[in-house]
Amino acid sequence: MVFVPSIATTLVVVLSLTPIAVFGHPGEKYGRLEAREELGRAQVVAKMNTRALQACEGSDAVKARKERAMTRRLETFQRLRLERGTDQSPWLHRRDAVALRKWAAMSHNKTGTANYNKETPSKEIFGSNTSCVLTPDNANGPYFVYQEHIRSDLVEETVGVPLHLEIQFIDVQTCEPAKEILIDTWSCNATGAYSGVSARGEGGLGTTYLRGVQQTDADGVVNFDTIFPGHYQGRATHQHLIAHVGSEILPNGTYTGGRVAHLSQLFFDQTLRDTIEAMAPYNTNRIPHTTNLADWFTGYAATAEYDPFPNYIMLGGNLEDGLFVWAELGLNTSSNWDYYAPYASTWKEGGGYDNPDFDFRAVASPPPTHG
Repeated sequence: MVFVPSIATTLVVVLSLTPIAVFGHPGEKYGRLEAREELGRAQVVAKMNTRALQACEGSDAVKARKERAMTRRLETFQRLRLERGTDQSPWLHRRDAVALRKWAAMSHNKTGTANYNKETPSKEIFGSNTSCVLTPDNANGPYFVYQEHIRSDLVEETVGVPLHLEIQFIDVQTCEPAKEILIDTWSCNATGAYSGVSARGEGGLGTTYLRGVQQTDADGVVNFDTIFPGHYQGRATHQHLIAHVGSEILPNGTYTGGRVAHLSQLFFDQTLRDTIEAMAPYNTNRIPHTTNLADWFTGYAATAEYDPFPNYIMLGGNLEDGLFVWAELGLNTSSNWDYYAPYASTWKEGGGYDNPDFDFRAVASPPPTHG
């Protein structure tokens, strides 16, 4: 971890006094055995990161991929601004960062205003904020819905700040794009409610807003249109991600099978969060805010090499015009973290169905490849 020297050590001490620790979502539990196993595997991630860095460093293929990414992001930015009629407006850019602790120790006011023109260096703006390193896996949380729709537009009728999300996935074993894997993403709405689950206060089994799945292209890229997530009790604002390897896309526009090779959460700059939370409809949410540092799970998301805060650019002069958000994530496509990704419900023709075998213990603890 970055901002906490060893959350696992702390957990072992706490768990020696109590049989079970509970945090995060209601019902999430983390046991003494998991904490001790975590301590024994702490060096695994560092070794994998080191090997990945050595394999990628100076590679012509990696350089070419990054050039394609910069060109692609610039074109996406231009297209989104044109579609929203903001192509003549100034834009705002959140500068690059490296790790959670550094972000926490520094002012988050890294956003500058500039006029977009043909002289703007796309390398400075759209360069990746990560290298070919393993993105830490994170706890999955209890609101994963299995067999969601294959789609890129997740908004439906929800209201909030528009967010176009581009994520590129790289296989750290080869430093090549992770092609034709399925990326599952979901978040809560502006007032903190998830769709697709029957838990009290959530949207219900018949809802599907802000959820969807896309298959990565030849460059390992997926794109989603969603909204900036809201918040709920005990959690910082975040976006869930799961990577499915070997799944089959079904004729009805959903998927089945495969295995979970990666699960993580994206977090957002605190200043951006505070600004959006002051806007409607986010400001109607009366649940107390949880800062990035106060959230147990942000520590799992960051390492010295990996920044869990994606880059973003405002698409116009106002947040109502939307955000373009992008990140590059490294995963090991040979991993199998199915145990850590039980689903709360399944989407089928006609609606959702609760999973009677849902395991709360598994969703609260991350795989050993966490930060």
